[in-house]
Amino acid sequence: MFTPHHPFSPASTHRPSSRPAGRALVTLLLLLSLPLAGACQMAQPRAAQIGTNDKPIRMAFVPSSDSQKVLSSGEPLGRLLEQETGLKVQVSVPTSYAAVIEAMGAENVDVGWLAPFAYILARDKFSAEVILASVRGGSKTYTGQIIAHVDSGIADLQGLQGKKFAFVDPGSASGFLFPNALLAQNGIDYKAFFSETTFAGGHDKVVIAVYNKQVDAGATFGDSVEGQVTDARTAVQGTLPDVMERVKPIARTEPIPNDTVSLRKGIPADVAAKIRDGLLKVADSPEGKQSLRDLYRIDGLAPSEDSDYDPVRKAARALNLNLEQELAPKEKKG
Repeated sequence: MFTPHHPFSPASTHRPSSRPAGRALVTLLLLLSLPLAGACQMAQPRAAQIGTNDKPIRMAFVPSSDSQKVLSSGEPLGRLLEQETGLKVQVSVPTSYAAVIEAMGAENVDVGWLAPFAYILARDKFSAEVILASVRGGSKTYTGQIIAHVDSGIADLQGLQGKKFAFVDPGSASGFLFPNALLAQNGIDYKAFFSETTFAGGHDKVVIAVYNKQVDAGATFGDSVEGQVTDARTAVQGTLPDVMERVKPIARTEPIPNDTVSLRKGIPADVAAKIRDGLLKVADSPEGKQSLRDLYRIDGLAPSEDSDYDPVRKAARALNLNLEQELAPKEKKG
């Protein structure tokens, strides 16, 4: 039994004798706390692994044409990637190019099928990484073009002065950046040159607006291979059979690197490799080829790297574009 010492007894000044007891008490408390700490750790839910049912790969496509059509073409591609890799995939088509980029930055989208200008914006702002580029007609590049209705009397760029003009989207290389650069090279500031400027939201929508004379001219993607007509007009031939005769290109841009398959920052390296290799295998299969054609008229996919998109950066610098500003919603001018 422990007997307390009188506070004034000599034993009360013998402090070293209390240290072993104090150490023993601390050790005992630590030992008693270990099961509790372990129980707390076991109670913490484990984070879901990316590519599982609880955390699928979220793959988003830009709405470069009708969003519902893009979605219906993208979903089979997602299923094929699931079959090839065993990863669970969820497909979406956000409302704009900017929406896809922002979702990648917020880690709400893991894989973005980004146009080249949209890719450099995502790279610069959120450290996105390109893994694949689309191939059309054996080429990894294409052009932008400026189109006009044959009844407009517009035959060249100077003939556009004071006219109504439609771009696709501020994040589109062929539907904004490169046509804008082409105009600038000819001494044209689009903000002052046209009577009205609008962003139609899709290449097909620009073609339809020109065809219906809602605007006088517009910018869309052009051909990928010289001598093969694959430009944006072909996307609406099913509903507008005479579009090739009624809408004509009046100018074309320099070659543009093709659109990308890009990953958000932070995707584990092994998952990134699975996605890249899986998409390459899908692109070589008959079903995959059909899905890619239906999606963005893509013939195949090929490995790509960031430096392939330096021409896009060069065009942006030449125009002194503020990337953040170009992503902001645009208002009609008129």
